[in-house]
Amino acid sequence: MIRAPLDIPFAAEANLRQISSELAEPGWLLEDRLEALRLYGELPPEANQLFTTYLDLRPVRFADVQPYTVTGDAAEVSADLPAGASAFLHVREDRVVGRALSEQARESGVVVDTFANLLRDGGDRQTADLLALAMLKHGPTLPENDKFAQLTRSMASVGVFVHVPAAVTLPGPIVVRWSVGQPGRALISRTLVSLEKRAHASILEEQVESTPADGLQSLWTGTMEVRLSEGATLDVAAQEDFGPKTVSFVNRQATLERDSTLRWALATVGGAFVKSRIDNILAGRGSSVNQVEIGFGGGNQVFDLTSYTRHVAEDTTGDLLSKGVFLDRARGYLKGLIEIEKTARGTDSFLGEFAMLLAKRARSVAIPSLEIDQPDVRRASHSSSVGPIDESQIFYLMSRGLPRDLARKFIVLGFLEPVVARIPLTDAQDRLRELLDRKWPSAESAQAA
Repeated sequence: MIRAPLDIPFAAEANLRQISSELAEPGWLLEDRLEALRLYGELPPEANQLFTTYLDLRPVRFADVQPYTVTGDAAEVSADLPAGASAFLHVREDRVVGRALSEQARESGVVVDTFANLLRDGGDRQTADLLALAMLKHGPTLPENDKFAQLTRSMASVGVFVHVPAAVTLPGPIVVRWSVGQPGRALISRTLVSLEKRAHASILEEQVESTPADGLQSLWTGTMEVRLSEGATLDVAAQEDFGPKTVSFVNRQATLERDSTLRWALATVGGAFVKSRIDNILAGRGSSVNQVEIGFGGGNQVFDLTSYTRHVAEDTTGDLLSKGVFLDRARGYLKGLIEIEKTARGTDSFLGEFAMLLAKRARSVAIPSLEIDQPDVRRASHSSSVGPIDESQIFYLMSRGLPRDLARKFIVLGFLEPVVARIPLTDAQDRLRELLDRKWPSAESAQAA
């Protein structure tokens, strides 16, 4: 049962065609949008019957928001590069306000830019062709059974393309920043990431508040669509800290070819409602994914964190861990599925989902699951737990001289540290620790209550 009616007024063909026309898109991209809108109209809000009961859309008011249809560069676009980064792109509401490449990235042929710039008449034809190939050549880059992924695919007004050529290694991360929060507005975006053979890169995606919350909700719905060629390695870290009136839907899908490696480190802290879905498709022999995801919710926040990992090829590896900390009246849904197909001999896969409740009214559900069609595997297992802080851990720290409140705080922050430690920039790590620490006073007051 979907615990709210789903009415998205702006999901209409007329709006789709207006967006495509404003961006002067080629016909193939318009057709891609129309196909996505068709799928959107046919799909239920939750296709997996295991998870249907745990989709709660009551906090979301789609009718309150109008999506941006005209987007582009701001009057002035900063070329400043964050310290230690190899590339930078900053989208604030409907405008690109920052764009920069390091000298090494530029000389290596790295691309970090918007679809609109790449497809503009007179642009680099070769780069535009790379974008078309990334979207069309290898099959779907978003789950075809997810209604919200197809909504984003059909209605996106901003597209970002990240391309790293073969054998290129970037020493610093590519930073992509989304600043959203204008009341009554929706930013719908897609990000495509393509790494060619033996390329190595990292991406830091930052989702931050642009405008102090006031009145109507704001909406960000975005994607990260990743394809790793043979032997490529990608580290993706993401920090979400939207304002208390912002709703977000994010889909991340990755297809891994032979001997490629992907590492996710994802942190969700802000927002009124966050629905995240990750799809990992291990299509090449020897490919591997390591995923750590955390959510720290307070107040009336709702976090819906779902992951799917599909093992297709032989000798693939998946290590997936989701952790949530919930206080006040926050709710967290941790949902995951590992699929091992008949062709996936030698699979090694683990899924863990663990939630910590810091208040009597906080709620969480963990639903790890397996579908195995190949008995010849190295490992296929899952684990989960939901409960309060382990009192024995508190007792141990108190026996070493720490006050009870400080002991509880250290346990919670240590529980979340595996993601923090994998953020690629020191400044970004420190910022995430500050965000997590900022939640703590609510935890103490909730416990006292």
